Amino acid sequence: MKLFSSPAKCAYTLRAIAHLLRYPDAGLRAHLPELRAALHAEAALGPDRLAELDALVGRLQSLPGLRVEAEYVELFDRGRGTALHLFEHVHGDSRERGPAMIDLARTYAQAGLDLAPGELPDYLPVLVEYASTQPPAQARAFVGEFAHILQSLFSALLRRESPYAGPVAALLDLAGLRAQPVALPEEPGLDESWAEPAAFDGCSRAGQARSGAAQPIHLVRSAAAADPCKTPSANGVRP
Repeated sequence: MKLFSSPAKCAYTLRAIAHLLRYPDAGLRAHLPELRAALHAEAALGPDRLAELDALVGRLQSLPGLRVEAEYVELFDRGRGTALHLFEHVHGDSRERGPAMIDLARTYAQAGLDLAPGELPDYLPVLVEYASTQPPAQARAFVGEFAHILQSLFSALLRRESPYAGPVAALLDLAGLRAQPVALPEEPGLDESWAEPAAFDGCSRAGQARSGAAQPIHLVRSAAAADPCKTPSANGVRP
């Protein structure tokens, strides 16, 4: 696809893309014609990319609401590779994620923007809506800061043949970058990666090599039993 030159204006396009990436509930689906009209009126994207977004809009309009909602959940909420919370791709569940969230929330607050209750600052639609409030050059630079994550997300969506790859590719276009597949590691499903191991399963201490096998029991004489003249105090601490 030919790279479209960076547009002079892209605020409405960014806002429309942000909405297209949100959960497609009945309220959002009711405004799909307006989102499509805004994308075409501003013409910040090339015709091929607009056609991809039109295809996504058409799918959301034509299929039953329960189906598109279920597909969205299956696509974005059941695997880290397609997570729309971008710090999932960078920090996972590490401690670094918290400070990064705080810094991003401060960026929004400094612009006079407040997050909706329960919304996390690294949610891609939130990032894109914030970008839409900035002047075009700053908006493109801001999107470019997380372009490497968008490339991975685009590749994961492309691998699943999802029409949601179109909005992500459109963001890269607006940042002046080319959307292209990158190599992705195989990842377990979200349920599998977050599964807790069974208690004591797989321990290999004191001869316990695997679960399901006979395990030795070791009885150790306590210090008090070895010397009956030494007894613990009432609070369990020896004087």
